[in-house]
Amino acid sequence: MDPGAAASSPPSPLREPGYRVLLGYRLCAILSYQVVAVTVGWHVYELTRDPFALGLVGLAEVLPYIGMALFAGYLVDHLPKRRLGAMACAGLATTALLLAFIASGHLMPGATWPIYAAIVLTGLVRSFLTPVYTALFAQVLRREQFARGAGVGSVAFQSALVCGPALGGILAGFAGKTAAYASAAVLALVAGGVLLGLRVAEPRSQGPRVPVLSSIGDGLRFVWNTQVMLAAQALDLFAVLFGGAISLAPAFIAEILHRGPEALGILRAAPALGAVAVGIALARRPPGRHAGRLLLWAVAGFGLCIIGFGLSRHFWLSALFLLLSGVCDGVSVVLRTTIMQLVTPDGMRGRVASINGIFIGSSNELGAFYAGSMARLLGLVPAVVLGGFVTLGVVATTAAKAPRLRRLDLKDLH
Repeated sequence: MDPGAAASSPPSPLREPGYRVLLGYRLCAILSYQVVAVTVGWHVYELTRDPFALGLVGLAEVLPYIGMALFAGYLVDHLPKRRLGAMACAGLATTALLLAFIASGHLMPGATWPIYAAIVLTGLVRSFLTPVYTALFAQVLRREQFARGAGVGSVAFQSALVCGPALGGILAGFAGKTAAYASAAVLALVAGGVLLGLRVAEPRSQGPRVPVLSSIGDGLRFVWNTQVMLAAQALDLFAVLFGGAISLAPAFIAEILHRGPEALGILRAAPALGAVAVGIALARRPPGRHAGRLLLWAVAGFGLCIIGFGLSRHFWLSALFLLLSGVCDGVSVVLRTTIMQLVTPDGMRGRVASINGIFIGSSNELGAFYAGSMARLLGLVPAVVLGGFVTLGVVATTAAKAPRLRRLDLKDLH
């Protein structure tokens, strides 16, 4: 490596104290959410033995998430971000405590609607978590650190996706669902406390306050008119929507692989483990040239892995396909996050992150509902395999319709 290039390269984002604190907030919040997600999946399937019921869990979360997301982005752009994030974490803790009360048998034992009702609150407060992180990301790092920061942030995020499901599966399997939910509540409270300890100057909004709907409209127009970002977000939305096989993991574990909740934790963690590995690599050597082409190949690889998972009948082979799907998804996450951070103006980061959340965050829950519905209509295996092939079709369509993304180099955005 050229010594002059090394000397001129930006310092590691982990040298920034504020960024380390921000990562702590993100890590604890996602751990809490993932422990609840894996426990709820097992809880609902244990009560119903119906894959469609798993899809309803995703629907119960995504509808309030979509309804609140744009307003959450507006609030993040105009109100103290740390306080909003801490309040959202308190909401996550409240949801987990409600679910612990339900799991203990004190509220309508055997009924699933109280579980769905509690998940509605999760959807509402989760709409604040990523916009808060995204807006503060640009406050604690310099612009030249964004690409490496996106890689490190992906590692932290995906590490939580590894540890959260594994922790949830272990707690649910050995200590019970109530203990798993209670642990998630503690993690959410820790996340809120860490965020309140972040020392960063939050700029005040300049000029007259724009009406809420007009301000939201500005964010929507910005995303719509930025082809590179719109195409990257739409690509991920439809890929995850149609390739949402992981939401059916409880049914695959019980009916095809014949394992218990501990194995469910391994399957849920496998994609994130692959994403952590690729995130570490990309944090050390951020992508630059041919970034758009790399993004398209990564999503195509994701679709192929979903097809392999649907056809597998062996537990560890299924876990391997999910691990590789995580590698592909990890590349997509880092590239998409870097694109969003580089092209978004500072005063619009909350709104753009919320719009991105509707594209990306809601796609997991919508994908869960789609997968559950298709599993009821077609059966588990045909539903997953079909979703993988549709994902490949989405990649081909995006490559044809978005030439700017296909030809994108990240250096063009600096």
